[in-house]
Amino acid sequence: MLSETLATGLEQYRIGPKIRALRLQKNLGLVQLGEHTSLSPALLSKIERGQLFPTLPTLLRIAMVFGVGLQHFFTNGEARPMIAVTRGRDRLRLPDRPDAAPPSYLFESLNFPATDRKMAVYRAEFPPDAPPSAPHRHAGAEFVHVLSGGLVVNIAGEDTALGEGDAVQFDSGVSHSYRRDGPDAAAAIIVVVP
Repeated sequence: MLSETLATGLEQYRIGPKIRALRLQKNLGLVQLGEHTSLSPALLSKIERGQLFPTLPTLLRIAMVFGVGLQHFFTNGEARPMIAVTRGRDRLRLPDRPDAAPPSYLFESLNFPATDRKMAVYRAEFPPDAPPSAPHRHAGAEFVHVLSGGLVVNIAGEDTALGEGDAVQFDSGVSHSYRRDGPDAAAAIIVVVP
């Protein structure tokens, strides 16, 4: 069973209606398409009506019948504004490094369903027992807004202390790291623009 966020993300591609349009252009019935793809007409009907999302191998079988690539189903011919909703219940909490115990911070992507993202937005939590994060760098710019607690962001060897409500933006191509400021947990929103 797909989560509501994943189902909404897949619905925006309108895969079922695109398959139906291709089938009708070729004057094929569901039974005929089933014969070409080795898929049942009932399954094809559910896919076309959006009641079921096909797996990639199933979609590839269908694409081959019509002589289109998989990209045909994942491009949007209409100019529609991009809207992506991320439900709190669908977010995954991940440690900064899978092998870290305890992790320096836990983060959740706040915009993972967005296609063609121009930025990555995360909610990060820094637990009371968290060690400082390892210095790292990546291309682009980074913005940090502290939601609660205190946070020290080390940028190019210089510490910047931030309290609740404070924010900083910096060139993320320079070495930077994070650590909690004080004994309490901290939380922040982090925006990364490539």
